[in-house]
Formats: sequence, structure tokens, C-alpha cells
Amino acid sequence: MTPVSPNPLLGVGLHAVGATFAATCYTPEKRVRGWSWQSYWLTQAAFCWFLLPLLGAWLTIPHLADVLREAPKDAMLWAFVLGAAYGIGGTAFGISIRYIGFSLTYAIAVGLSSVLGTLVPPFVIGMLKTAPSQSNSAWLAYPAAGWTALKTTFGQPGATWVIIGIAVGALGIAVTGAAGRLKELDLSDQQAKGQFSLVRGLLLSLLAGVLSAVYGCALAAGDPIADVATAHGAGVWRGNVVYIFSNTGAFLTTSIYCLWLHFRHRTLGELVALPAGQEEASLPVNWAMALVTGLFWYGQFFFYNLAHVRMGRFQFTSWAIHMIMLVLISNLVGVLLREWRACRKLTHGILLTALAILIGAVLLLTWGNYQGERAKSATSSTPASEARS
Repeated sequence: MTPVSPNPLLGVGLHAVGATFAATCYTPEKRVRGWSWQSYWLTQAAFCWFLLPLLGAWLTIPHLADVLREAPKDAMLWAFVLGAAYGIGGTAFGISIRYIGFSLTYAIAVGLSSVLGTLVPPFVIGMLKTAPSQSNSAWLAYPAAGWTALKTTFGQPGATWVIIGIAVGALGIAVTGAAGRLKELDLSDQQAKGQFSLVRGLLLSLLAGVLSAVYGCALAAGDPIADVATAHGAGVWRGNVVYIFSNTGAFLTTSIYCLWLHFRHRTLGELVALPAGQEEASLPVNWAMALVTGLFWYGQFFFYNLAHVRMGRFQFTSWAIHMIMLVLISNLVGVLLREWRACRKLTHGILLTALAILIGAVLLLTWGNYQGERAKSATSSTPASEARS
């Protein structure tokens, strides 16, 4: 069994591929006709959060049945439960857009998720690995152990660049949200404001940001499962087995909400027969577009795993890099599709500023990861006699 060699530069490149899939996964929705939102959302979720993770694990994890039999049950449970929380966050994100618009929701939810989803996993892992567990009073030691682990992590070479990169990335996402809000104002006729509710939208976007960040914790909780897969020769594909639990948890909560909407509006039949008067719509096209959406969405997870295993000492930065590149690439795609062409010069200027900040954040995080891995390699290559002297 050959261990995966850390390569942060390659890891960032693979994160860019995954972020590109994530940034473009909703484009097929424009071709969907005759379906309610819940029909499209439930169908694509069935592909990206249930069927494709199972297929991906079956194709890439050797002896999958043995891995699942030997993997710790508590790791499976926690990955599933935290994934279910992530699914609730995704639903809150979609509802928040209805109240405060896409750009503000994106800026708040994704910005918060990028920070929490990066900092919380090493804190939690530190608690679980360091704190005692033999007495009921020992629970007081868990937060202290988490803070100690976090402090140790950020005391390593290259960590300063990582911290700066996370902060700059959050700033870039916020500026992107400001540019997007100006874009919405530039392109709207100030009508259709009936559902605008700042308080509801902010609360939902904050909930979405916190619960979306939990996905990073779900993957961290599933590490013991991935370790078993590694023992069976999974190599760089080890993380694909965790998606069986984290993504199906997200699918459970998402499907519950979608089915509730279906029964409330009596739209479940759309999945097999389109309503009358939808002559321009095509059911096979709708299913095909949902499949493409699910394939693209799962593609981000697939390449996220390939990137994550190569990030080395600061693996926990994968979430921040992915979120920042997702925002960066989605806006670049919007520029290429000329979605901003009718906006004011002020809006264009703020967008360019945001893109520059996001690019700077990616470079800072990449440099921090590179410095951390280089320092680690130098330490491991130092002869024992020289290290003692």
C-alpha cells in the first residue's frame, strides 16, 4: 500500500476543477420546463447525494463490503448526522434567496461557511483525539483540548499565511456579495419586492452558513472510515467511502422537505407525467438536466476528495479553498456569459476588486500550504543525530 504523497500545488489545482463543477452545476436548470422547484431539486439531489456517491464508492473503493463491515459504526453515524445538518443548511440557503436575493445570501452563507468549515474541524478533531473520556467530569477538558489543538496547528510554519488567506477570502466573498447586490439593483425594475424580508433572510442565511460549514465536520468525522478504506488499498480514492454517509444524510433532510412541498402543492405526479398545458416541456429533457446537475454537483465532491488527500499538513484548509474558488469561478463564468454587461461602471469596478481579492486569497492559502509542507518535509528529512545537536 503506497501512501498518498502530499502535493499542495496539485491539490489546489484539483480544487479548482471541483469548484468549476460546483460553479456550473445549476446551468442545466435553465432547460427544465414544466417542473416545480421541488421536482427538480429532489431529482438532482437523488443523483448527487444518493446514487452517485454509492456508484463512486463502488467503482473506486476496493473490497467495499469489507470496508463497510470493518469501519467504526460511530464514525458512520456522525458522518450521516452531520451530513443531514448540511442538507438542512442547503434548504435554508434556497429559502433565504427568496427573502434577500441570491447575492446577499451567497455572501453571508458562503462567507460564514468558508470560515467555520475551515476552523471547526481541527478543533473538533483535537477534542476527540486529545481529551480524556473515562469520567463524566472529563467533558470539561474537551473544549480545552480543542483550543490546544487549534493553537498548535496555527503555530506551525506557513500557518500565518493560511490565517491571512482565510480572512482575505471571507473579505472577497463579502465584496462579491456587494457587487452582486448592486447587479441585482442595476438589472431589476424594482418590482417583485413583495417577498423581501431582511430579518428572515439574514436569519436563514446565517443558519445556512453555520450548517453548510458542518459538511467539513462530516468529512472529518468520517476519517476513520476512510482509514479503513486506505488499509484495503483505496489510495487517493479513500474519501469516496465517506460520501456514502455524509451525502445520504444530506439527501434525507432534503428529500423530506421536497416531499413535504410535493404533498402540500400536489406536484409529485410531475416526476412521471407533466401537467396539462406544458406542451413545450419534455419530461426526458427534465430528467436529463437533473442528471447533469447531479453529475456536476457530485463532481465537486469527487475532485474535492482527490485534492484534499494531497493538501498535506493543512488539509483542513480544503474547505476554505473550495468555497473561495467556487465564488471566484462562478463569477468568472458569469462574466464570460455576459451577465454583467448591462451593469454600471461602479458595479463592474466592485466586481473586479472582489475577483482580485479572491485570487489573492487563493494565492495566500496556496503559499501557506506550500510553506507548511516544505517545513514538514525538511523536518522529516533531517537526520536524527543532527536534530538532537
